[in-house]
Amino acid sequence: MESRTAVLEGVAGWVPGEPVPNGALPAEWEVDDAWIRTRTGIAGRHRAAPGMSTGDLAYEAARLVLGEAASPGAGRGWTGASGPAGSGGSGPARAVDAVVLATATPDHLCPGTAPALAARLGLGTVPAFDIGAVCSGFVYGLAVCHGLVVSGLCERVLLVGADVYSTWLDPRDRSSGVVFGDGAGAALIGAGRTGDPGELLAFDLGSDGTGYDLITVVGGGARSRSVAEPSTEGDEFFRMRGQAVYQHAVERMTGSCRSLLRTVGWDAADVDHFVPHQANARILRAVAERVGIGARSCVTHLDRVGNTGAASIPLALADADARGRFRAGDRMLLTAFGGGLTWGTVALRWPAATAPTTATPTATTSEAERPENSRATALDGRNGS
Repeated sequence: MESRTAVLEGVAGWVPGEPVPNGALPAEWEVDDAWIRTRTGIAGRHRAAPGMSTGDLAYEAARLVLGEAASPGAGRGWTGASGPAGSGGSGPARAVDAVVLATATPDHLCPGTAPALAARLGLGTVPAFDIGAVCSGFVYGLAVCHGLVVSGLCERVLLVGADVYSTWLDPRDRSSGVVFGDGAGAALIGAGRTGDPGELLAFDLGSDGTGYDLITVVGGGARSRSVAEPSTEGDEFFRMRGQAVYQHAVERMTGSCRSLLRTVGWDAADVDHFVPHQANARILRAVAERVGIGARSCVTHLDRVGNTGAASIPLALADADARGRFRAGDRMLLTAFGGGLTWGTVALRWPAATAPTTATPTATTSEAERPENSRATALDGRNGS
């Protein structure tokens, strides 16, 4: 008998401003394009303009997935094929009855950013809250939204993953500066029945707090405020112990993927598209190889936007779908790892498009990649296309 379940209905992504290529990074970092590409696979990233916060980026991505036009001249976005027909302003906005925001860079320590986002979107008094699972936030958010929908508490939930890492990067720390970018991705999770297109099939989540100090911003929270000693210089900046994080990320995402494949009864070869958190090209390759997933099934976007934290998976999904890569029913495996330490994996089937649309290519899509009849619309906020 068919039972109530949760389905992915739409996905969109938005990044601020012009891309910052490797050649435009600070000269004092003493890095060149070849050095960065070899170590990270990243060619560029986007930076939020002064005064632009996580809430601002989240708002733009949310407007796209809800079927509203993004603000002109501020950045660029992509809307997945399962998103609203005529996305970019020609379709009606979709009603939602809850908002979940996954972010490690909230606008304020208190209160959460999600309620302000809901109010700004004109959603009234719907429940809204933040999730702080760092780069695993979007996968954790999918699990939370699944629970809200399957329980019957909500019919449709807006999930946004957004981070503005540039606000807490140490300008002297090239190791983080070359990797991280700013961005936001949004998804709609609605009620459906078992077997429906877009069904969220299963989850695997985990954490290990013994490694909490591997990815940190030491200053600003209750721990640092609870002691009388003055803060150490640099405590306000993001710090990551790269080699240890690499080892944990590969091990945890690999184990999570293997566990979930057993749960859903898929072999690695059954996965049509593997979408890992876009952290570092070496990590992505290592996890895919260990799980047994071929390079052709891997979806990557970090070469153009860098590591965008909780936004990385929805940005990669929206971009790939805007280029016509996905088809209804495709088997998807999404996995992430972040500070905490946290990790998680979700298996789903890609949803059907609500209506045929034609792509408006963006500067991030090469001529060779532009599909003649894409199943998604891409919006470039700079030129109003």
